[in-house]
Amino acid sequence: MAAVAAGAGVGLQLIGAAAATLLAAVLVAAVLGRRRRPVARVPLVEGKPAPEDGCAVGDGAGAAGDGGTDVIIVGAGVAGSALACTLGKDGRRVHVIERDLTEPDRIVGELLQPGGYLKLIELGLEDCVEEIDAQRVLGYALFKDGRNTKLAYPLEKFHSDVAGRSFHNGRFIQRMRQKAASLPNVQLEQGTVTSLLEENGIVKGVQYKTKSGEELKAFAPLTIVCDGCFSNLRRALCSPKVDVPSCFVGLVLENCQLPHPNHGHVILANPSPILFYPISSTEVRCLVDVPGQKVPSIASGEMANYLKTVVAPQIPPEIYDSFIAAIDKGSIRTMPNRSMPAAPHPTPGALLMGDAFNMRHPLTGGGMTVALSDIVVLRNLLKPLRNLHDASSLCKYLESFYTLRKPVASTINTLAGALYKVFSASPDQARNEMRQACFDYLSLGGVFSNGPIALLSGLNPRPLSLVAHFFAVAIYGVGRLMLPLPSPKRMWIGARLISGACGIILPIIKAEGVRQMFFPATVPAYYRAAPAAE
Repeated sequence: MAAVAAGAGVGLQLIGAAAATLLAAVLVAAVLGRRRRPVARVPLVEGKPAPEDGCAVGDGAGAAGDGGTDVIIVGAGVAGSALACTLGKDGRRVHVIERDLTEPDRIVGELLQPGGYLKLIELGLEDCVEEIDAQRVLGYALFKDGRNTKLAYPLEKFHSDVAGRSFHNGRFIQRMRQKAASLPNVQLEQGTVTSLLEENGIVKGVQYKTKSGEELKAFAPLTIVCDGCFSNLRRALCSPKVDVPSCFVGLVLENCQLPHPNHGHVILANPSPILFYPISSTEVRCLVDVPGQKVPSIASGEMANYLKTVVAPQIPPEIYDSFIAAIDKGSIRTMPNRSMPAAPHPTPGALLMGDAFNMRHPLTGGGMTVALSDIVVLRNLLKPLRNLHDASSLCKYLESFYTLRKPVASTINTLAGALYKVFSASPDQARNEMRQACFDYLSLGGVFSNGPIALLSGLNPRPLSLVAHFFAVAIYGVGRLMLPLPSPKRMWIGARLISGACGIILPIIKAEGVRQMFFPATVPAYYRAAPAAE
């Protein structure tokens, strides 16, 4: 009987793998057939001298509309800072207004995928991950029910420096702010933007309150809003539909040795995934996903009890003691996980970018990759333009931005949403079969792990590859159910598995936009030419 079971297991692997390969080939083949300015400098933090190449701040003088600014950027997070550097290096006069220029302290935005690192290189910002104790990330380790599999990024075709990077989010942002402020045509100012200034439907600039409380106005032919997930300006520029499927509970483990160094660790726990990855040479970030919008109370001790009794038993024994020590230390933080498809209102004189514009579940660490990819697209669109003052023509031309960004952004967004649902436990047996099938499919190695990891890492963000692998996992799961012998119950579960797979991925694709995601060349804006120079 043991031999029969072993033979069935081997047959299951072979049939599932063959079915997965066949489906992927059919899907791919079918679609391929179709086809500034100088400003006074002051210290960044009061009472502390700014570093020599530090983040300098403008005092607001002359900001009330002297016609000396090409672009206003609202927000200096990852997207805003990187964009300011990029446009400043291209010769644009940039005025950045950021609510708080002290170093941010967040529990997300700490893992930059290799695809995002390549975009950082393309923008000339790769030195921003230097001198911040950033750690190289070479792939992921997946854990489930006592088993684990290591999934390496497919980096063979790239320079040896190319890999993921993990770090303290605030250190990374400060490096980019410093780089932006070092440019003579970039003004970086601390202030809170309260509203967009409009005239005849055209955004002319912003009204903001300085650090000293003074109300000022700033004008420019183009205003780019990058004020993050809590944006108070996005409603004027898009139709936001924000979903909060879960919350992250964040801890920092100190002097902890992960089972697989230089790898992110994903625990397929109950009820939902747990993440571990290094953020410095001595610290490991832990993010515990808690479904829903309500988490146990930290103040009452309910959260510590939840982490010790529900979460701790499910993590690898090598990091158990460090996990408990981090709980006892008490530095527990929480953050809602948001997803929001891009739904822009093309508005003359303004543009949305970053988390103010588009969010996805942070499980896959794709947010910074999307933001940096968007900046590359926008930079390339703006480069041939000498005059930004024809608001109507510029708005029509920049509609192509929303189309050109779609294949990369939508692939990463869809993968994040789908993987979160697949990786979460469920009372539905078919969903749990899909979860197990995903783990086993990735464990096969070769193309079965390289393809999905290339998607996850942003190295090959192709929508067709995503769909092919996702349904290959579903077919693989059905193949598992049919062996050693199909039964009515197993066939019924298999049918529900396929139906469940469709129910997971198709609504996400629909929200992202099928045409723009898969067939962007059929969208008229794809071919829009730059306005003629005056």
